[in-house]
Amino acid sequence: MDKIFLHGLKADTLIGVYAWERERKQTLILDLTVGVPPKSAASDRIADTVHYGDVCQAVRDSLEKQDFLLLEALAEHTAALILRDFGALWVRVRVTKPGILPDVREVGVEIERQAER
Repeated sequence: MDKIFLHGLKADTLIGVYAWERERKQTLILDLTVGVPPKSAASDRIADTVHYGDVCQAVRDSLEKQDFLLLEALAEHTAALILRDFGALWVRVRVTKPGILPDVREVGVEIERQAER
């Protein structure tokens, strides 16, 4: 199973269910693991794989323009974007919201989705 990953991707978006959370955008941290076709390792061609730089930019751009109530919805949106726009076989999205609760370093969600074939 071949994969690429992006760990610690910072993205700004408007998120939260409470009014005080929605006063300004928050920086979230995403860890993405993307299943790529096995041929990508052998070909040495960027066209045969998922371009992680493009994924990074697409996720940041998309989240900048969106707003969400729940981390779960943001993770689902991110997974769908990667599967739809990059031809990934599967994706794991972990979203962390740091420092939102007193005495809790971070909260978050993690989902995995597969491409429909």
